Amino acid sequence: MIPRIPIGSTIEGFINFLVDNFSWLTKGFSAIMDTGLSALEGGLLYLPPWLFIILATALAFRLTRKSGVAAFTLLGLGLIWNMGLWAATVSTIALVLISTLTAIALGIPLGILAAVSTPIRRVVMPVLDVMQTMPAFVYLIPAIPFFGLGKVAAVFATVVFSMPPSIRLTCLGIQQVPRELKECADAFGSTRWQRLVKLELPLSTPTIMAGVNQTVMLALSMVVIAAMIGAKGLGGEVWRAIQRLQMGAGFEAGIGIVIVAIILDRVLQRFGEKKQQ
Repeated sequence: MIPRIPIGSTIEGFINFLVDNFSWLTKGFSAIMDTGLSALEGGLLYLPPWLFIILATALAFRLTRKSGVAAFTLLGLGLIWNMGLWAATVSTIALVLISTLTAIALGIPLGILAAVSTPIRRVVMPVLDVMQTMPAFVYLIPAIPFFGLGKVAAVFATVVFSMPPSIRLTCLGIQQVPRELKECADAFGSTRWQRLVKLELPLSTPTIMAGVNQTVMLALSMVVIAAMIGAKGLGGEVWRAIQRLQMGAGFEAGIGIVIVAIILDRVLQRFGEKKQQ
């Protein structure tokens, strides 16, 4: 009989080792992140809902120059307010903002490194394959011992789950820059840094923005799953409705998530198109 390979016990031992030796670091990070999340959420809730909706509508029109997107933002956020989900929606927006900014801040530099360095790309790409095929629920397992139950653990799981598109599409965008243009830049004496900053990154911006867009959508899709470890927000409303079999309340929270996702998607899509022009 072939002996069983102890994959599960090895991973559990590794996580226990990290928890035993580095929990002081993650607890400190958790306290700072929790303070930042509370401050952002409190700041957003400080604005009256009607003022927030007007500002969001004006910002959507300013960024997209499309009256349809502005009208959808006005009506969509107004519907969320009408359904009594305003506080939960603001909590979700704060969580998604923090998670997305963290994922982008880590993902884009890693994507650039993977594009310019073949050894790094050979290491990063298989890791991304694992991250993108791993069930989202699995990311909740290491988040709990490191950060405990609550929003910080949800942010950690959301960042890990949503970061791969930023890395992969940043790398892909830089690699797709025509070789003739790179040779032309080299012929004019550009350094590697100048070629990256002045040629490759501007030309790959639409692809990078597509990665950012996917990162935001994946972060929003994680909010319901993250509610299982105390993320609250719209995901918490859905999770509560499932536990109490309140189908109407669950669908209302789901509609709220869809409205926020559509607004962010349209604004980011238009922002990417403007960069391409």
